[in-house]
Amino acid sequence: MTAKVPDKNTKLIAVLHTHFGGNMNLARIMFLALFVCALCKVQTVGFEKLAVAFAGSSKSESSLRRIQHFMADYKPNTDLIAQLIFKLLPHKLPFRLALDRTNWKFGSTHINILTLAVVYQGVAFPILYKMMPECGNSNTQERVDLLNRHIRLFGIDTIDCLPADGEFIGEQWLKYLNHQRIRYHIRIRENFYVDAPHSGKRIKASWLFSDVKIGTARALMSHLLRQQPTLPFIGRQGQK
Repeated sequence: MTAKVPDKNTKLIAVLHTHFGGNMNLARIMFLALFVCALCKVQTVGFEKLAVAFAGSSKSESSLRRIQHFMADYKPNTDLIAQLIFKLLPHKLPFRLALDRTNWKFGSTHINILTLAVVYQGVAFPILYKMMPECGNSNTQERVDLLNRHIRLFGIDTIDCLPADGEFIGEQWLKYLNHQRIRYHIRIRENFYVDAPHSGKRIKASWLFSDVKIGTARALMSHLLRQQPTLPFIGRQGQK
């Protein structure tokens, strides 16, 4: 008996089969297409609601069991998934990446994920991630491993720049980015200290931009971090 699949899923099945055909059987590819369409429809990860949204003639109870079995038994190849997302993005290379970390608790369990995403039209599409062993910030090696994985899969020429929040700092981390010639834009905290080039005194970075008018920006190319290469500092005054 041949399973009937609604026409709206046919194109997605073809894309998934082209990409995953050598690593996933057709039945699982068809299930994955239904799963993705259900996610887009209900915009939640609750299994019961996803099962109801599954297209086709199967009852929701049967779809729920399929979802549960898939989640329990199948270990996805995250490199293949990343390559699929990368391939489907309409933006032309090179891409602006974003490094971020999210942390929450599920019961008594800390869920801490370091994520590398492609930024397209103001939306970040996660492509690679690392489950952190415990709560707290990432270390340099974890960040380097994630960037190296991207370079291994897609090449360094696919990276335009790397924006990141203020927790992604550190001497060895910045040395790595400079060595790889990866442009980066890292937010610094207001109380972040830099060395004034003329006096050599340590001052707050915010003091360098205290007179910047609202809606304008100032770029300072010569202010130095101690034991770091010369880095540009850009201060922008937003609306209060």
